[in-house]
Amino acid sequence: MSFDEIVTMIGGMELPFAYHHFAEGESPEPPFLIYVTPGSNNFGADGKVYFKAKQLDVELYTDKKMPELEEQVEAVLDAYGLFYEKTETFIESEKLYEVLYEMEV
Repeated sequence: MSFDEIVTMIGGMELPFAYHHFAEGESPEPPFLIYVTPGSNNFGADGKVYFKAKQLDVELYTDKKMPELEEQVEAVLDAYGLFYEKTETFIESEKLYEVLYEMEV
């Protein structure tokens, strides 16, 4: 999946989003999304990269638990046929829930 395809997919989640972070002072009110491609898990053959796989993290930030919104995000990921792992944490210093979707694209 190309970077442009990732942006199109994230845009389909109908929430404000940014790559890695919003500029200081420009962070929207929750809910919002952050996405990053922190690395790769490529497959090699004959001393070359045979198949490229980017790691993609999609982070959903909310100020309260919002299962319906999580389902909306998951519906987009499902529509793209992506396998993802989901974890959740509460960031005390920000008073925000973070639902993290980790996958390879």
